[in-house]
Amino acid sequence: MGRSFKVVILGGGTAGGYAASEFVKHGLIPGDLCIISQESVAPYERPALSKGYLLSKEPARLPAFHTCVGVGEESHSPKWFQEKGIELVLGTRVTEANVRDRTLITAAGETISYSTLVVATGARVLKLDEFGVTGADAKNVCYLRDIEDATYLVDAMSECREKGGKAVVIGGGYIGMECAAALHGNRIPVTMVFPEEFCMPRLFTPEIARFYEDYYTTKGIQFRKGNVLSSFECEDSGKVTAVILKDGSRIDADLVVVGIGIRPNVDLFEGQLTLEKGGIKVNGKMQSVSNSSVYAVGDVAAFPVPMYSDVRRLEHVDHARKSAAHAVQAFLMGNKVNDYDYLPYFYSRVFTLSWQFYGDNVGQCVLFGDRDAGKFGAYWVHNGRLVGAFLEGGSKIEYAALAKTARERPHVKDMSLLKKQGLDFAMSVGEPIPQMSLMSSITSAESNMLLSHPSKWAFQAGGGVVLGLAVVGVIYWFGSRRSRRKL
Repeated sequence: MGRSFKVVILGGGTAGGYAASEFVKHGLIPGDLCIISQESVAPYERPALSKGYLLSKEPARLPAFHTCVGVGEESHSPKWFQEKGIELVLGTRVTEANVRDRTLITAAGETISYSTLVVATGARVLKLDEFGVTGADAKNVCYLRDIEDATYLVDAMSECREKGGKAVVIGGGYIGMECAAALHGNRIPVTMVFPEEFCMPRLFTPEIARFYEDYYTTKGIQFRKGNVLSSFECEDSGKVTAVILKDGSRIDADLVVVGIGIRPNVDLFEGQLTLEKGGIKVNGKMQSVSNSSVYAVGDVAAFPVPMYSDVRRLEHVDHARKSAAHAVQAFLMGNKVNDYDYLPYFYSRVFTLSWQFYGDNVGQCVLFGDRDAGKFGAYWVHNGRLVGAFLEGGSKIEYAALAKTARERPHVKDMSLLKKQGLDFAMSVGEPIPQMSLMSSITSAESNMLLSHPSKWAFQAGGGVVLGLAVVGVIYWFGSRRSRRKL
């Protein structure tokens, strides 16, 4: 016995939810679409987990952050899917995919057939036990990828806070930085451990990183940079009591939060679809280059980036939303839709800080502005062109100007003049225009949530997907091969 659908979306995360929304906007026939998800809840805005769910006051809770609140639309609760005639198959793991026969087989043995498959399976976190770290299976070692993880972490933070305990965060990327801020907000002392010499090394320069590290330090957050985890000390009950570093030092810990990277969920399609850079290789329509019945969106899509003449796989909510919308429109309208021409975009908001980045971080970096005043930025210039732009503490108009500048990639003849002009350079490029988007509200409704202003989280869910940083030498090496750099 089995079921058959015109379209199946495999994966119930952010990308899957936005794909479903786009189908509805274009006149979906009830009964044509099915979403299969391992999670037990309807698709939601995943960034809300690190930016809202972990807050100590007015925390984010479903149904308030189901997709598509991140672009200012109503929350698409299970009732919404039912009303639109979309079959939600939740809490279900697909164990086998046959793209030739266009069938999926679930763990329960059910066969689900499709005419078109949208792969939105996202990624899973890398876990310490994969690398044989002693004590990695301890009860108070936590991760953050889905709502089950977030709920477990909330309970662990509550227990840690009640006993006056301390936390250690392993990893200095998006998840590490945002979880450290959340732990501080829950009145838990935090120490961050990562192998690099500064935080967010895949995007930040040492000078940019220093600003954020100094800010965190003023909050009492400690850093153990250039060091890695060796093992845990655990008590008889199975809980970690200390983190042992490779240099032999010991850090007391009542709670450990790990953010060392992710791995795209493409195992089902190995040997069936062309893979590149860890993801499913697609064309400008987000359609698999090796099977026209399959589309891939979000974290699992390795897609062409025309402005860089390159194929990339990006792990960020903005790309998840836009690639999902683009794939649906391309499926419905074919060549009437232009190829996906995405401008890489990343952002984060912690405490009262807020930054955005557009483009590519290659070439020479030129810093500008006043870091002491909390408003500064950077440009990256490669082969005589401005290819990337970063700004902390900007306005909506200023960020739009940076996006336009990074997309247009103007020539730069005088680096010293560029530094002197600073933000004025981007503002002078021309009247800011929105980024390419198939849903015009996406850019304008990006995250506006501050940990110091928790009441704003609900309709501004945003944030990054996890950037991997190593835990021990082998983890660091493994991550550099397995995890796609964000830029």
